[in-house]
Amino acid sequence: MTKRKPRSLKTGLPPGALIHVGERKTEQPYVTLVEYGPEKLTEHRFASVHDSRDHRPSQPVLWLNVYGLHEPEVLTEIGRRFNLHPLVLEDILNTDQRPKVDDYGDYLYLVACFFTYDSEHLSVSSEQVSLIIGQGFVLSFQERPTGNFDPVRERLRQNGGQIRKLGADYLAYALLDILVDRHFTVLEQIADRTEALEDELMGNVSPAMLQTLHQLKRDTLILRRAVWPLREVVNQLIRSGGPFFQPATQPYLRDIYDHTVHVIESLEAIRDLLAGMLDLYLSSVSNRLNQEVRALTVVAVIFMPATLISGIFGMNFRTMPLLDNPEGFLVALGMMAFIATTLGLTFWRRRWLG
Repeated sequence: MTKRKPRSLKTGLPPGALIHVGERKTEQPYVTLVEYGPEKLTEHRFASVHDSRDHRPSQPVLWLNVYGLHEPEVLTEIGRRFNLHPLVLEDILNTDQRPKVDDYGDYLYLVACFFTYDSEHLSVSSEQVSLIIGQGFVLSFQERPTGNFDPVRERLRQNGGQIRKLGADYLAYALLDILVDRHFTVLEQIADRTEALEDELMGNVSPAMLQTLHQLKRDTLILRRAVWPLREVVNQLIRSGGPFFQPATQPYLRDIYDHTVHVIESLEAIRDLLAGMLDLYLSSVSNRLNQEVRALTVVAVIFMPATLISGIFGMNFRTMPLLDNPEGFLVALGMMAFIATTLGLTFWRRRWLG
């Protein structure tokens, strides 16, 4: 089950209060800074706010990444350096946001999620990622170090790559592309588990399958709640990205939009398949129950005449047919066997015994 964030911690506090809402996923927050241009790249790591105060950027494009969101002092210092709105800092600390994009004039604030599928426990976990896109800089905020953005760092370290020649808008696109591609990875894992479960349903069903079905439906619902708003976020960036995304970057944003549509279509196909599998499971259980009831009914019907005959001859009357006949017992047993055999053959011809 997905843990709910304790929003009650912020009850009664003024707007912009910096209270971390969510799970603490790293022991010590730290900040990494990548400065680059077409010819040069430098990387820095700051373990505390004090270490970063004396640093002055020397390259045209900055990428500041924060790992760990449970210390408001770090976000306060970053907000002071980049003149961020208090509501932006509040939203960054609230790790239960839905994907969205807000225009604050000098920068864009964007929220998305990384998803991870645990194949052992069959569960989906999410991590909120906040991006601030401005003129010449991108700020990213992650709950913990995951290495999801490492491919972008490797591309930046390769001198002569396209990402080094373009500006911060292309860097923002590259980070968004990693976010969307991560949805495909999780979807493929869920699809593989769904197909395996479908093959199992063709055999003998078990109560554990129903639990797995509900877990998969819950996971797809979590993804759906994140992907649909993300599509609108990308669409808004395409339509009203303003000065933050240059015309040369717009085709890349449209490519991300196509990917989100593909994710949604694949997700809906999996949801429909799971709904059909649930109907198949219920039908299989109902059919198995009907077969068991039919088998019990056949047995009861076969032995019912024998019970009737034995009950009749067990009545306490002085005068009864075959009561004084030495072969009466064998005659009664023969009648029972004949009727039971006749009923058994009838049920067998109608294939009720299979």
